[in-house]
Amino acid sequence: MRILGLDFGEKTLGVAISDPFGWTAQGVETIHRKGEEEIEGTLKRLQEIINDYQVEEIVLGLPKNMNNTLGPRAEKTLLFKEQLQNKFSLPVHVWDERLSTVAANRSLLEADISRKKRKKVIDKMAATYILQGYLDHLSN
Repeated sequence: MRILGLDFGEKTLGVAISDPFGWTAQGVETIHRKGEEEIEGTLKRLQEIINDYQVEEIVLGLPKNMNNTLGPRAEKTLLFKEQLQNKFSLPVHVWDERLSTVAANRSLLEADISRKKRKKVIDKMAATYILQGYLDHLSN
């Protein structure tokens, strides 16, 4: 069973996929949009990924505030969750993504990746952290 991990940003969507056993997460790509509301192309690409990998579940990072409240970005993410459920008829779970981008950025800095290259992969890496956290939770 493959699980898709997503990091939903204003103009990007980081995408990661689990291995068939649900043990590890690997980054797939970053989907770019021209604007926040231009979601059709993103959904079309996700459909291709879901078909290619035979995805059965989706995990969507929920950007909570540090005090555990939901801000405007989290509200937009929950609306995106509804769009995903309506479009793909798959279970969509939200997963607390606090500090996932920070952790991804730290890993890239430790690997001495240039700022330009970090910018290209940070969303995909954050999606990987989100999905791996969910997979680890399932295995416990």
